[in-house]
Amino acid sequence: MERILEPELMGDEAQAAAYAEADFIQVNQGFVDRFRACFPTAVGGAMVDLGCGPGDIPVRFARALPDFTVTAIDGSEPMIALARQAVKAAGVEGRVHPRRARLPMLPLPLQSFDAVVSNSLLHHMPDPYLFWNEVVRLGKPGAAVLIMDLLRPESPERAREIVEHYSGNEAPVLKDDFFNSLCAAFTLREIRSQVRSRGLSGFACEPGSDRHWIVWGRLPRSVLKGPPP
Repeated sequence: MERILEPELMGDEAQAAAYAEADFIQVNQGFVDRFRACFPTAVGGAMVDLGCGPGDIPVRFARALPDFTVTAIDGSEPMIALARQAVKAAGVEGRVHPRRARLPMLPLPLQSFDAVVSNSLLHHMPDPYLFWNEVVRLGKPGAAVLIMDLLRPESPERAREIVEHYSGNEAPVLKDDFFNSLCAAFTLREIRSQVRSRGLSGFACEPGSDRHWIVWGRLPRSVLKGPPP
């Protein structure tokens, strides 16, 4: 099926709360574990999480890799409010800094991060190159990059099957959001094309599960830090 765009931001408080209460433990911990497996020598420095949502992933990174300081970015005010609560509850305020900001051209210094991570932000972007350009702009040469998002199924019917299989017991608002996100996601072929076009042909692009893709690698020294193509 063709890609169907969804809203860039999750601005509704009830929608954000449903997302925060959903069971993403396995996926989120798996994302952190994948980073550690892909980059065993990346144990500290400055990390930026693009699209941090309610803050579970940056909190998990702070616990797993305590020598990292994480800047957690999201454009949604309800999400950032939930992230601040999660950070405080976890007692990691000194190492995780939630910040409301919106791509592109985040108000962050050029090439200032040793690691750039993002889970489930790209499908919200009408223009995916704005996302990849931000990854390139923010990461230092050699920075560890791990990006994960949903795979777009071949049909709306298949999308509904995935929703019912993985979120059948979740709130209706969350199930609708999951369906819309699957329809707005990219195929692995599209992701590979985006990565190559942005000068990141050395990155691995691979399936992460039956509903996710994963891109990972280290930023090259010569990649252009200019506007998207």
